Amino acid sequence: MPGLVIVGTQWGDEGKGKITDLLARDASAIVRFQGGNNAGHTIVRDGEEFKFHLIPSGILHEDKYCVIGNGVVVDPRVLLEEIEGLKRAGISIANLKVSSNAHLIMPYHVLLDAAEELKLGKLSIGTTRRGIGPAYADKAHRIGIRVQDLLDEKILRKKIMTALDSKRKDLQELAVRRRKLQKEAEPDQELQLDDRLDLHTITEQYLSYGHRLEPHIADTARLCWHELDAGRKVIFEGAQAALLDLDHGTYPFVTSSNPIAGAACVGAGVGPTDIDQVWGIVKAYTTRVGAGPFPTELFDEVGDHMSKQGHEFGTTPGRPRRCGWLDLVALRYAVRLNGTTALAMTKLDVLTGLETIKVAVRYRSREGAELTEFPYHQSILHGVIPEYVELPGITEDITGCRTEEDLPAAAREYIRFVSEFVGVPVRLVGVGPGRDEVVWIGERD
Repeated sequence: MPGLVIVGTQWGDEGKGKITDLLARDASAIVRFQGGNNAGHTIVRDGEEFKFHLIPSGILHEDKYCVIGNGVVVDPRVLLEEIEGLKRAGISIANLKVSSNAHLIMPYHVLLDAAEELKLGKLSIGTTRRGIGPAYADKAHRIGIRVQDLLDEKILRKKIMTALDSKRKDLQELAVRRRKLQKEAEPDQELQLDDRLDLHTITEQYLSYGHRLEPHIADTARLCWHELDAGRKVIFEGAQAALLDLDHGTYPFVTSSNPIAGAACVGAGVGPTDIDQVWGIVKAYTTRVGAGPFPTELFDEVGDHMSKQGHEFGTTPGRPRRCGWLDLVALRYAVRLNGTTALAMTKLDVLTGLETIKVAVRYRSREGAELTEFPYHQSILHGVIPEYVELPGITEDITGCRTEEDLPAAAREYIRFVSEFVGVPVRLVGVGPGRDEVVWIGERD
């Protein structure tokens, strides 16, 4: 079957959007299968930068279906802002489809998300405060509101009333902390508690969203089946990454959904046999946004080099990313977890100019034990010390390379070492931010 899943193999920000956009040329549909507007995918086309949070990264290919699957939580305000931005840029959104079964992020989800982070204080997880976790929690509690509910005023009003009733105590506590929340809120999150938590106001606002989104609402699972059954390639695009997976990541410093390849079936409504390939996207070094363990994190001039050369600021929260050497122990774990069939390495050009390049190949525990596998216990992971292999630095500018032969020997050695260590071929290497600044390794499919 021609289904291809694209997933992150680190803590996100690997450049999945660029790879999705590139591979979308040969696909008929691109499907986001989880996450919400806590994701951020950046694509550079002809020098123009596009940033997407909900819309799939294939939207610049106007002849492709771009699908927001049932596994995504959708903030309709954010989605409509992205749609309007694309229209202003002259990009057609005629083939954008939103699953009628996707759940909605409501105003109270955003408020409760921010309140919970404030309550945790120093123990905060570092969420984007966009209501993602509370929306998924309501989905599990079976009091969530779905995209299809936007098209039925009676159902929508009843569901909002039920949700507000169940949160009354939490919302009353939240009102007490209103002033503090106002100071902590991001500029685009106006916390008008008196208005936004009024049943009538919310209902009318979301009904208006529904009228505007109605042309895009569809049975997206059936759309995927149609394309797959016709033998056309469908790309399933994940947000975040394996080490942020709710079940398999560095819990509790994770996202609220499952970004691994297996979740593509649930989040898009297809079967496991529909998936033929899994591409893992790996940055040539490692970054992380927010709190949580990061064994190879650097606090020196090399980390500064990565941050500056890689412009390491989150697309969605805008926070600086923590930087460190490539962690091959964690990467091998993610490769196995996803059943990865190929890797795409991004931002190799950022390592240019370093005398030597290090990669972590094992850990050492606090007690001195050698660990060659990613620790299953958080107490062990938080205390490990990475052990490195040093490889020759890349001294030449590689941004103009377009074939494997163009790459200097040190770059080829780095790619070979990573591939052999994790047991998966590196098929594509990013040497610059542009959609065509890539090097294919071996024959292109």
